[in-house]
Amino acid sequence: MSGSVTVRVPAKVNVQLAVGAARPDGFHDLANVFLAVSLYDEVTATTADELTVTCAGPDADKVPLDRTNLAARAAEILAERAGLRPDVHLHIEKRIPVAGGMAGGSADGAAALLACDALWGLKTPVGELLDLCAELGSDVPFSLVGGAALGTGRGEILTPVAAGAFHWVFAVADGGLSTPAVFREFDRLTAGTEVPAPQASPALLAALASGDPDALAATLANGLQPAALSLRPSLAETLAAGADAGALAALVSGSGPTTAFLVRDAESAAKVAAALDASGTCRSTHLATSPAPGATVL
Repeated sequence: MSGSVTVRVPAKVNVQLAVGAARPDGFHDLANVFLAVSLYDEVTATTADELTVTCAGPDADKVPLDRTNLAARAAEILAERAGLRPDVHLHIEKRIPVAGGMAGGSADGAAALLACDALWGLKTPVGELLDLCAELGSDVPFSLVGGAALGTGRGEILTPVAAGAFHWVFAVADGGLSTPAVFREFDRLTAGTEVPAPQASPALLAALASGDPDALAATLANGLQPAALSLRPSLAETLAAGADAGALAALVSGSGPTTAFLVRDAESAAKVAAALDASGTCRSTHLATSPAPGATVL
């Protein structure tokens, strides 16, 4: 029960995000095709006298260090289940954009859950860990498993899907976007219209499995993109800059404001990233590949 455990956990991009109408509980049914990408946070759990959280990395000052942090909440719910006190120090090494639509907070929750489980020697079955992840948030279960998966319900019910290898560039915007605010804007924009039930696109799933970037580019879709662009119109300039530089497809990642660019290969990725960096339409860029493994003890 002493020592420390470090877990590495990936960011995600939604290659399809189909959004249904608001449910009575305020959530939306989704058909959410998740793809884990090689941009990682690391969470280290160390035995301590009480639950504390620290964070380092870009935008670390924007990460809450109290009990609202999903990593802290993960330690609490796991400890409660095991009849333990959550006496652990959690240190987050932050590389995934904060409030950027890439599930960085969810990733930290999944990583903390796995790190504390290993630190405390609990050996909790994966199915039970996934149930705890779903309690923490809709994107947290996928952060645990990684790879590629279709998320239904509010995104927490996962079915693995096949995925070939793809290259990506991500452009980080100044400031974040609140996921609940983007969903509220989606509701406002779709008010008075019939919102179809969300369904995964067979063409997209086939393209994802094939590893053909042109086929995937033709099928990428994000139902939250109009809402994100409505709240942050400047993202349209970033999307255009990446497309002009040769990206095969450009879309807002999840609820934004990070934008994702599918490219043909590593050489194209470097070219698109350089053009985005020079465009003045984003703060920074990251190159990544997919699929990436889920939360992993180092």
